[in-house]
Amino acid sequence: MKQKFIQGLCAFSVLMASVAYAEAERPNILVILTDDMGYADVGFNGSKDIKTPNLDKLAGEGTVFKSAYNAHPFCGPSRAGIMTGRYPHKFGSQFNLPRSSRSGGLGIPVEETYISKVLQKAGYFTGAIGKWHLGEEPEFHPNNRGFDEFYGFLNGGHDYFPEKFSASYQRQKKQGLDHAIFGYLRPLEHNGKEVEEKEYVTDGLSREAVNFIEKAGEDKNQPFFLYLAYNAPHSPMQAKEEDMAQFPNITDKKRKIYAGMVYAVDRGVKRIVDSLKATGQYDNTLIVFFSDNGGKPTLGANNAPLQGRKGDVLEGGYRTPMFFHWPNHIPAGKTFVHPTSSLDLYPTFANLAKAEIPKDKKLDGKDIFSSLQTGSSPRPGEMIYAVRHRLGFSEAAARRDNWKIIKRGKTWQLFDVDKDPSETNDQAAKHPFMVREMVAEMEAWSWTNIQPKWFHIHQEGVQWREKAMPRYHETFFLE
Repeated sequence: MKQKFIQGLCAFSVLMASVAYAEAERPNILVILTDDMGYADVGFNGSKDIKTPNLDKLAGEGTVFKSAYNAHPFCGPSRAGIMTGRYPHKFGSQFNLPRSSRSGGLGIPVEETYISKVLQKAGYFTGAIGKWHLGEEPEFHPNNRGFDEFYGFLNGGHDYFPEKFSASYQRQKKQGLDHAIFGYLRPLEHNGKEVEEKEYVTDGLSREAVNFIEKAGEDKNQPFFLYLAYNAPHSPMQAKEEDMAQFPNITDKKRKIYAGMVYAVDRGVKRIVDSLKATGQYDNTLIVFFSDNGGKPTLGANNAPLQGRKGDVLEGGYRTPMFFHWPNHIPAGKTFVHPTSSLDLYPTFANLAKAEIPKDKKLDGKDIFSSLQTGSSPRPGEMIYAVRHRLGFSEAAARRDNWKIIKRGKTWQLFDVDKDPSETNDQAAKHPFMVREMVAEMEAWSWTNIQPKWFHIHQEGVQWREKAMPRYHETFFLE
């Protein structure tokens, strides 16, 4: 009798959560994205040396994801996946955009409807702040891809101290080098017009996020969507002295600079949360925090306990710290262990916003909101994929439930990444039929991948053709 009562109570709780979800106002949606952050570089995910009290507080009051993955292990393709809800391999965005001026005139195909456009059409006030890296020509500009407001930079990174990058930019411009000036030195912009940023860039982006939130708060009937893409802690490694001073026990120089850069993000998050509360928008704002890919230990990051780094299909390359926070809607103090993907954000946000997704829009993600309510897997028995092209071969990996197959050389390996997140105990010999089944399923997925539409540098394109890439016939070969 007691067991039946408990089961009934649980079912009633799930029903009430579903009813609350259905009847809730459409939430504001705030995405806070960091750049190249390691898995263990925030307190809520195990950091012992870097303090992130404001992120930790939000994480503790929300749900922390332990198996959250990006669509790709480095910047550009990962961000393309977030915006489109699709694997970048499906529309030719497997590489970062060209390093040349204005990204060679290329960008994410305009046929791919961004989540920002879907939310904008549903009546949301939309903003993008920080790093874009999805195209610099007018047709690819944030203001033409669903964002009412944009403040930041269009290329893949930026220096942090204005007193240094502004002087370098002006000096090179006087020399007539306009098209050859490194993008990291160029002025930031607001809605297509250059602006003079006077603060440390991370602080400037936090300031603009607060400005956006205050503007959004003027109309209580219009929800907002804000995509805040910090470039920290991406290189160049530049931190404020007062931020590094917060970590007297860190003696490694690289780690100390890195810690200062992360701390600046955390300080900014406090300003943003205070603004949400001051404008009465905090309780109805879904905050999602994660990184675009894994960290680079050579620059001070820590991906423990995961193996690998940014660019790898090992766990450390594309598994990210992540949390959802929304008072009274997202379970508080919980951990979500099931595999999820950044591709899931698109359908989840659209459904929360009661927005209409175009009928011809293809999506690779899942609406995970109800799974968060119940603690159940949003994709039982289904795969999450990762493919990284190298010189003459393709790394590949896929996660299904607790199992992950991976090939980085000639042999497929199998790991139970729930029990073995560091990928040290290969189980392939014990489960040969599982390996064969998972590889076959991934091979079928690969047939609809298309050739890259661009390469970061011309030499990559030459090598791609010389090596007859992607060489999937070798990638998916099983002895």
